Amino acid sequence: MTNNKFHLLEKLGGSFRDPSGFMFKCQGELFRQVNWLSRDDYDLLMNSGLYAKLIDAGLLIPHAEVNSSYLQDKIAYKILKPILIPFVSYPYEWSFSQLKDAALTTLKIQRHALDYGMSLKDASGFNVQFWQGKPILIDTLSFERYRKGMPWVAYRQFCQFFLAPLALISYNNFSLSRLLLSSIDGIPLDLASDLLPWRTWYKLGIFLNLHLPKLMHRWLSENSIAAYIRNPEKRFSENSFQGLLDNLQGTIENLKWSPKSSRWSDYAASDLHSPAYGDHKKNTLKKFLDMVRPLSVWDLGAGTGVYSRMCASQGIFTVSGDADPLCVERNYLECKDSLEKNILPLLIDLTNPSPALGWMNLERFSLIERGPADMIVALALVHHLSISNNLPFDKIAGFLHRCSQRVVIEFVPKHDPQVQKLLSCREDIFTDYNQIGFEREFSSFFKIIESVQLDDSPRILYFMEAIR
Repeated sequence: MTNNKFHLLEKLGGSFRDPSGFMFKCQGELFRQVNWLSRDDYDLLMNSGLYAKLIDAGLLIPHAEVNSSYLQDKIAYKILKPILIPFVSYPYEWSFSQLKDAALTTLKIQRHALDYGMSLKDASGFNVQFWQGKPILIDTLSFERYRKGMPWVAYRQFCQFFLAPLALISYNNFSLSRLLLSSIDGIPLDLASDLLPWRTWYKLGIFLNLHLPKLMHRWLSENSIAAYIRNPEKRFSENSFQGLLDNLQGTIENLKWSPKSSRWSDYAASDLHSPAYGDHKKNTLKKFLDMVRPLSVWDLGAGTGVYSRMCASQGIFTVSGDADPLCVERNYLECKDSLEKNILPLLIDLTNPSPALGWMNLERFSLIERGPADMIVALALVHHLSISNNLPFDKIAGFLHRCSQRVVIEFVPKHDPQVQKLLSCREDIFTDYNQIGFEREFSSFFKIIESVQLDDSPRILYFMEAIR
């Protein structure tokens, strides 16, 4: 008899490379198929105690095994239903400390795996997500039985996704981490080696894990495998494995990135006209949140997350996005210190948001594809998009309309000091930048529900709902 559910199966575009299984949606719910090929590894994970250990430590996403009616074909062994992550983010959207914590979490998971006779067969940054404020592994099928003497098969991938971008940020410039966008397999180690300054050749961890592989790639890849075949017990002992993990952990822990300031890192304080303005803005935002009671908010242009924290305090999951890496870094560290579970700080440049990537552009979703949010909050943002980046109001409104059905947006008029500051170094060509033009263009996409003139300020806060 044909299972009708089979016809509703929708394989995820980024889940086809691993022969062990894949992710799919069925009737709007997310599942993972475990193939017979990985039966022994999956059973070892579940029966050895490793799964329970990782769940208790908050290092692996929990799942439930569902009944066999979801089995789709003869290669299927089990069907799992994992807990859903509220927002999928990617390594090229993380701050330095987010990437660092994801790396250290991956190493911690590998250590636990060795204790139970298992190992990670891949260490992709895409297998890690941030859930309830912490990095967590989401790929249950990343584990395989540990084979004595065999080098860590995920070592190069770990260095490409974590060590290389962290070193480039620490020793060069944060912008080099964006190289992760150009390669879905992480930053090539030979490229990382070429870009790192000469002084890193005298840093033992960087030399061993980034520079030496470039020099000895062919010899290592050919001779390590040959030596393993000849004498698997002596080639790469478990003590050597632990030593490699110690070296990687120490190297990553010693990497620092702490610029004192950036263009926007102190903007929130300078943008605050007065306490009356700030209080009225917060109270008005809270009123709009209470009207809608959204489950999710994207706070775009969030800075260091002042208003994101206000949304999160209402129990709302909040993506707190900003284009400034230092703002995102400070935001994440504050969330980490306060054990905040409802905020996800991310590097989001609205003028060039994360695109769809991978095979047929289906493996990694664009920012828009990961929506819609229940509500978008865009405070003190529109003048930067319009004046600094030449984006007309209709383009801004159209983008927001694709991302959410509801928007709280602040209009900053041309005579506002911050707009005048933006115009001080360029010609004022923005003849349509005024309240009438703003409302006219946004009204093509949204119905203006309410507008509030903020105290002690020329700014206006709008609550809008999309025209369906």
